[in-house]
Amino acid sequence: MLKLIPAILLIYLSYSFPERGNKLVNQQSEVDQLTVDGPYVMYRGRQVFVSFIDKENGIRSVRTESFRNTDRGKIRLIVPTDEPGKTFTVKLHEKQDDEPSEYSGKHKIFALSDIEGNFRAFRKLLQANHIIDNDFNWTFGKGHLVLTGDFFDRGHEVTQVLWLIYMLEDKARKEGGYVHFILGNHEVMNLSGDIRYVHPDYIYNAGLMKERYVELYGTRSELGRWLRTKNITEKIGDFLFAHGGISGKVNALDISVNKINKIARPYYDDSTYQYPDIKTELMFSVVGPFWYRGYYMGKRSENEITSKLDSTLEIYKVKHIVTGHTVIADTISVLNGGKLINTDVHHAGGHSEALLVEDGKFYRVDGLGQKFRIY
Repeated sequence: MLKLIPAILLIYLSYSFPERGNKLVNQQSEVDQLTVDGPYVMYRGRQVFVSFIDKENGIRSVRTESFRNTDRGKIRLIVPTDEPGKTFTVKLHEKQDDEPSEYSGKHKIFALSDIEGNFRAFRKLLQANHIIDNDFNWTFGKGHLVLTGDFFDRGHEVTQVLWLIYMLEDKARKEGGYVHFILGNHEVMNLSGDIRYVHPDYIYNAGLMKERYVELYGTRSELGRWLRTKNITEKIGDFLFAHGGISGKVNALDISVNKINKIARPYYDDSTYQYPDIKTELMFSVVGPFWYRGYYMGKRSENEITSKLDSTLEIYKVKHIVTGHTVIADTISVLNGGKLINTDVHHAGGHSEALLVEDGKFYRVDGLGQKFRIY
């Protein structure tokens, strides 16, 4: 693992000093330690606990600070990155509201998926293509950054990836832009305690914090509460986004995007698989929006797939469907005459790309900022 500089937790407390006014306090002094994971923000009663995992001389340990819940809005988290000496600062959101399901209008769009804990690939794509600058400030103006699932698992920088998305949401809104984090099967697996693809470091770190891994993204955690506000499919102008896609069985329900999300959201963390009705069971099945692979796998003719796509486009009044979930090439792929776009590429294998849509043109772009017209 790359060495990371110590994470510093700053909190601004409103103590009154006649000569200075408010005072900056509690700057972390343990500068000889290296933070390898965190922060984790957990709520217990009237307190907020912020924990980091440090590693020194090969031994991991937990560093935790506690604050009053009333001081939550003044907490500033300094999050380490893949670059030694480089961090970004996170302010906790004032509130957590469920995300809208539909966004009208024509927008510049930058879409990618399946980062799987690879912070370096994620950072390089965003910086090289002017979504953010080298200091992690939003530079995409009124554009929409769309993340179509599977940012969890396999990699060992999941926590940093999640905090970057979390932080960019506020920065984008201030500039008139938007960040959409649409959940994939791996996000839902983590919320429901299915840890088969979780990097072993995270299981070990949870044990050090005396927490079950699933509690790190439970309802007592800041990231867990935040993830529960996200959707499994969204409509943005002429585009429909879902991690896996929309199957014929979902088409047959003939329900809105908003209804899909309302059905699924209460059961993101359900581990019983005892769903209340057929519609809910369908959403979490292999033909649901975050598991479906029918566009790319199975013995179906192109005409059959196009017919299914046409049905979806008509139901949701869109022109394009964008998915991740299934790698079919080393590059972003445009299929079925532009009706279907696949964004899943092997980031960890060095084939890192994203989809850029601007002025009605589609491009695939890479971590060097190279831009190739594809539709």
